[in-house]
Amino acid sequence: MRLRYRIATVLAALALVGAGADSVAAPEPFGAGCRVRVDGSRVSATCHNPYPGVDRVALHVECDRWWDIDTDTAPRAVGPAETVRLAGRCWKDVRSAWVSHREAR
Repeated sequence: MRLRYRIATVLAALALVGAGADSVAAPEPFGAGCRVRVDGSRVSATCHNPYPGVDRVALHVECDRWWDIDTDTAPRAVGPAETVRLAGRCWKDVRSAWVSHREAR
């Protein structure tokens, strides 16, 4: 009789643990896909958001020359199924360019 009670207790505990694992929601996909293009001293980025959440994107341009000022665009909201274009430039050469993402709340 004791063995059946122990087995029933273990099975009940496993059922509770299994139920808890199902109730945890997977994180919702997020983030616009962006393509950055450098053409000489000009930079452009095209961002498309395929997800239901709003993504705030900004373009960051780092210039190659020490005297050239690096630039950051103002964040722009990219809603679901929207595409935005961001642009920036340097006076001479571009060292690097990237897009940052932040979830809109």
